[in-house]
Amino acid sequence: MENSLKFTSENIIIATGARQKDIDSMPIDHQVVISSRDALNMSEIPDHITIIGAGATGVEFAHIYRSYGAKVTLVEMMDRIIPNEDSEISDLLRKSFAEREIDIKVGVTVKSIEASTGIALVTLVTNEEEHLITSDKVLVAVGVQPNTDGIGLERAGITTNKGFITVGENMETNVSGVYAIGDVTGKMLLAHVASAQAVTAVEYIAGLNPAPVNYQLMPRAIYCEPQVASFGMTEAQAKEHGIETKIGRFPFSASGKAIALGRTEGIIKLVIDPEIGEILGAHMIGPEVTELLAELSMTKLLEGTTTELGWLVHPHPTISETLKEAALDSNGEAIHI
Repeated sequence: MENSLKFTSENIIIATGARQKDIDSMPIDHQVVISSRDALNMSEIPDHITIIGAGATGVEFAHIYRSYGAKVTLVEMMDRIIPNEDSEISDLLRKSFAEREIDIKVGVTVKSIEASTGIALVTLVTNEEEHLITSDKVLVAVGVQPNTDGIGLERAGITTNKGFITVGENMETNVSGVYAIGDVTGKMLLAHVASAQAVTAVEYIAGLNPAPVNYQLMPRAIYCEPQVASFGMTEAQAKEHGIETKIGRFPFSASGKAIALGRTEGIIKLVIDPEIGEILGAHMIGPEVTELLAELSMTKLLEGTTTELGWLVHPHPTISETLKEAALDSNGEAIHI
């Protein structure tokens, strides 16, 4: 009989995370067909790599491998790369990647991956036609599955949805005294989300009254080149919900700091309530735009509008000036375009 340890506690927090999703048509051998974790451990750059999935992980690795000189083929089932982001941002990233000679294939499905003698054969299907890609490596980046198997959730009666643990606004499960945080909840698979969830759970356990985690306004950052950053509603999502909007834009080609850096591709795009100027969403692509999320998130948290953001004097020359200009543009008041 195996030795076992038993612990008694008034409260338990489950933080077992998630791992690469197992897909029958994309078997991972960790040699030729690899996961993102395998990719981090690689010591050599392949001549040609095919990346399945053009979400955040896929485009980040596409940028990395292309920067080191590899030929990169990026495959996505949806009709555009980074499909969860604003379509205008997606189009600009695709254009940038195409200029770097990253081969992008969208609207295709993977029928099979076969690995033999150090070579991978990927069969794609487009409009019922099959296409074959041969490459040295295949990186599968199509999502994760929760690490909930074998930890006794069924025995404890904890509710799950597709394996992810169902939680309330204080990270509580349906079983008293049991909480869950991070990727295992399936909410948003981001490190800063897990951290925020952890604070909420611990403060609630301690008898405090933490503010609920607002997933709609959670900042999202993609570290490819150019960087992509966003929070809140896209323009399309606002239309789907019947919400009227106006848009404020500012191109980096008009930014003095971006020109000085020699990195002028990209835009700031703000989705705004036309009546009060509330920022409903922000969508950015360009140099170091992930660093701009904090100012916009603070503006939103303090219930600021494009009026305050437009009034605020920003230092010159800085990348952050583009936020002020985009806010002003929503009212036709931008100075530098």
